[in-house]
Amino acid sequence: MAETKTGKIIKVAGPVVVAEGMVGARMYDVVRVGAENLIGEIVELHGDRASIQVYEDTSGIGPGEEVRNTGAPLSVELGPGLISSIYDGIQRPLETLVEQQGSFIQRGSDIPGLKRETRWAFEPTMDNGAEVKAGDVIGQVQESSLVLHKIMIPAGVSGKLDGLREGEFTIDEVIGTVVGADGQKTELKMLQKWPVRRPRLNQQRLNPNSVLITGQRVVDAFFPIARGGTACVPGPFGTGKTVVQHQLAKWIDADVVVYIGCGERGNEMTDVLMEFPELKDPHSGEPLMRRVVLIANTSDMPVAAREASVYTGITIAEYYRDMGYSVALMADSTSRWAEAMREISTRLEEMPAEEGYPAYLGARIASFYERAGRVVCTGSPKREGALSIIGAVSPPGGDLSDSVVQATLHVVKVFWSLQSRLAQQRHFPAIDWLTSYSFYKQYLPDTFEDKAKGREFARMVQEAMGILEQESQLAEIVRLVGAEAISAKDRMTLETARSIREDFLHQNAFHEVDTFSPVDKQYEMLRLILHFHQQGLAAIENGIETSDLFKLSVREEIARAKYLPNDDVGKITAIQDKVNEQIKGLSPVAA
Repeated sequence: MAETKTGKIIKVAGPVVVAEGMVGARMYDVVRVGAENLIGEIVELHGDRASIQVYEDTSGIGPGEEVRNTGAPLSVELGPGLISSIYDGIQRPLETLVEQQGSFIQRGSDIPGLKRETRWAFEPTMDNGAEVKAGDVIGQVQESSLVLHKIMIPAGVSGKLDGLREGEFTIDEVIGTVVGADGQKTELKMLQKWPVRRPRLNQQRLNPNSVLITGQRVVDAFFPIARGGTACVPGPFGTGKTVVQHQLAKWIDADVVVYIGCGERGNEMTDVLMEFPELKDPHSGEPLMRRVVLIANTSDMPVAAREASVYTGITIAEYYRDMGYSVALMADSTSRWAEAMREISTRLEEMPAEEGYPAYLGARIASFYERAGRVVCTGSPKREGALSIIGAVSPPGGDLSDSVVQATLHVVKVFWSLQSRLAQQRHFPAIDWLTSYSFYKQYLPDTFEDKAKGREFARMVQEAMGILEQESQLAEIVRLVGAEAISAKDRMTLETARSIREDFLHQNAFHEVDTFSPVDKQYEMLRLILHFHQQGLAAIENGIETSDLFKLSVREEIARAKYLPNDDVGKITAIQDKVNEQIKGLSPVAA
């Protein structure tokens, strides 16, 4: 580490402190500010004068106080113990802070992100004498019942493995050494550190060509996200952004979930903290927290730490990706992150761009989402990892022309547009099927082992979208002249569109069955709705009245199909037979 150097504060402007005498300082070095050792980061340099964003409340700090440069960038601790942890924006463990300091974080707290006293059972997977390089997996630790933590050679280290041994160790005990070509020894520990603003390395980026199943029907069927893909969820207040994020975090088919509460209300984060430990993972039956890392940086926490929380979360996510896992990162919400950037930029007296945001807003958002992807990890054994990013955006008044929304849409491949009108109609998730889109739809057929079934599902989704588009075109005519003035086939289209909306797209996040819908069940549900549509059209051709079709008792069974057990899709298939029987029992109207 570089020699610690000190400077003197000459100006304090909220979370921004200006210090002079910072000779040898570098951009993004971490500093300690004032007598209380507040944590800060250098964000601007002019000669020996440094502008510092402080991650804590600067009340009481004044000119003349010391600033100490640590000589190292803002970094996170990586190693066993991350899973099930709850951190603030700069990786301070909140549970430990509560135990030591009570309900309010004291300024200058310097508690490490990982516990030093916990002993982990380390099992080597490489033999001494083997040639190793950065990224090689040399051993493993059972971090939780769902996550096998792989211990990797740190970046910049290569040579011959020596002294690696099995046993129980703390994260900062030496588990072996690497002897370089020059004979120099590097000690190996289970603890690594990584600068949060620097993406972790990978060997090769791959095409994100498989769909990530979320259990949410409107997402999986209509607007899917790929494993290693990017998505954004913009919408005005009250449209359910946070609930959508919670649902995805709970049920998404990923090995590890990193959830960042970035500047949102404290009660929303409280819901996560109270609900997640009680939930069961649908894929394993184990408690969900055994594959989750939570970062809580609520709106009442210092604004600068909000900006850091996004980088803290994505660095932890990349670390698990490098082990060969599929990782999903939820950021709620990136608008609060952008607002933090705007406030810091204003304090730095930078030239504002549109809506007061800094000119580099688009570049920062792009660099964040570009850290997603499906990759070949560095080192051996050869393994693939994926990092998928889903960011909520909270534009003022739901205005999608907002700078943050537009900058986000330039880089993400999935757009889930939340609409106030749907939320007011109590249609949740309030994702608008007419304005949302996904560039990963082409990979939907590969979700099924039976490729023919996958192609059929993609065809049915296209047919359903066509019906919904026809409904939007017919809606204005119906408002003007009434439903009776349109043809019987158009009335059937309207009824089917209503069924698609209410019986398929609408999903109850708080119902024990409907909260998660496997893709096989989604297939059968949509097939049932479209089967009734096709049989209804055929019946109309044979002179059956639409009013008689809509009164059939099987309609209620179609509406209730979403609540049938997820592991018994055969019951949904059986309803199709009832459709055929009841429609056959109808008599055509005499000419």
